[in-house]
Amino acid sequence: MRIPPGTYPVEIAWTAGPYEFMGEHFDGIACAATRIRLSDEPVAGWEMGLGIHDAVDRLQPGEQVRFFSDANVGCFADAEAWPTLVAPFRTFVDGKPVPRDSEQLPHHCERLSDETLQADLVTFAAESGGVVWLGRTRSGAVATMVVSSGNSDAEA
Repeated sequence: MRIPPGTYPVEIAWTAGPYEFMGEHFDGIACAATRIRLSDEPVAGWEMGLGIHDAVDRLQPGEQVRFFSDANVGCFADAEAWPTLVAPFRTFVDGKPVPRDSEQLPHHCERLSDETLQADLVTFAAESGGVVWLGRTRSGAVATMVVSSGNSDAEA
């Protein structure tokens, strides 16, 4: 799927409430889902976003293709600029990440830009176990992509 060059809003949905972790109780706020809005056209239907090696024909009824993340971070980025944009996130010295020239955004998000490629990478919280959803218009064009954050029962 190709997305035309442009500037697209990224929006985050939050959930708040008490939770328990390792026997302790907390009040917390967490990212429930993040979306990039590619069009203002209404969404007529939803489908799971699949990776290159995902095979929908192997799924059992009711199963979803999930993604897994070691660092609980997801991102939206220009595919052609991907190697350049992710390189600063994969650069370590003595086992520690090297500081990168990026813009800190609200809610622990980050933007890394490459002016030469005229491309950006925007990070967001995305816990393992999430699902990527594509919202399509009546004509079949993708209007939005939504990344649920680790909620195995999340629906589009």
